[in-house]
Amino acid sequence: MGNPEWKEKFIERYRNLTDIETFLDISVKPLRKTLRVNTIKCSVEDFKTRMESKAKLRQIPWCKEGFFTEGTGIGNLPEHFLGYFYVQGAASMIPPVVLNPKDNEMVLDMCASPGSKTSQIAAMMNNTGLIIANDNAMPRLKPLGFNLQRCGVSNTVLTLMEGRWFKDLAFDKILVDAPCSGIGTIRKSFKTIQMWNPNFSRRMAGIQRQLLDTAFNCLKEEGTMVYSTCTLEPEEDEGIVSWFLENHENAKLEKIDLNIKHGKCVDEFDGNKYSSEVQKCLRLWPQDNDTEGFFVAKFRKTK
Repeated sequence: MGNPEWKEKFIERYRNLTDIETFLDISVKPLRKTLRVNTIKCSVEDFKTRMESKAKLRQIPWCKEGFFTEGTGIGNLPEHFLGYFYVQGAASMIPPVVLNPKDNEMVLDMCASPGSKTSQIAAMMNNTGLIIANDNAMPRLKPLGFNLQRCGVSNTVLTLMEGRWFKDLAFDKILVDAPCSGIGTIRKSFKTIQMWNPNFSRRMAGIQRQLLDTAFNCLKEEGTMVYSTCTLEPEEDEGIVSWFLENHENAKLEKIDLNIKHGKCVDEFDGNKYSSEVQKCLRLWPQDNDTEGFFVAKFRKTK
């Protein structure tokens, strides 16, 4: 569990944010298996028929193409290799649903690897329009390219650069699924808690502010930008949103209304007070729906 002092500080910190016993209890349980049907290659109904004898499927309420599954070895099925479905976390499906891309739009996925959300966006756009799928390291670009090819995505251009270098562009929709401290992913990897230290979020918040700033400058008027993280740290979630609203008068935060149980967003933490607007965001604790932890905010660029 890493440095004992950090473990103690972590528990003390999160005791002020949630029911710590429930949070710790769910965090040591494995994630339920989930998948998303890739409608570029297969309709949901055809997929259900194909999978009748292979896996039990149960609908994920907030994503009509998403399913909980009890089958084992789903990643080894022919349908997976053929790109009929993508093994994707249930909470991970939320940001593209909130972004709601349309046919023939121009979309930027600023931190795209390994491609789960990019391929979901492409399917929602019926493989039309244009997606710029960016990441900042070649080792991360390789799985992105492979997954998009497997899923039959043909409306996407891959770029390799720091997200902060984007400029002089005008996108209809932008997803900033930002690098973060990853506290929501403890159920996938205990390394997350081993790597945690009290200063890490501050370093990540600096990167997140820079990415959001750049993305918003590349957004059309009346365009939509979704900011998401798989962390539960207020400094990287509500703190970033509150800072962004303070520094961008033409940014309007829109309420996320999904069929999903969620926690109350944080108004104040660790001596910092956040904008009351943050209550329009979505803070998802792992114990809320037996998923990963996630945070999602939706901005519109006003005139």
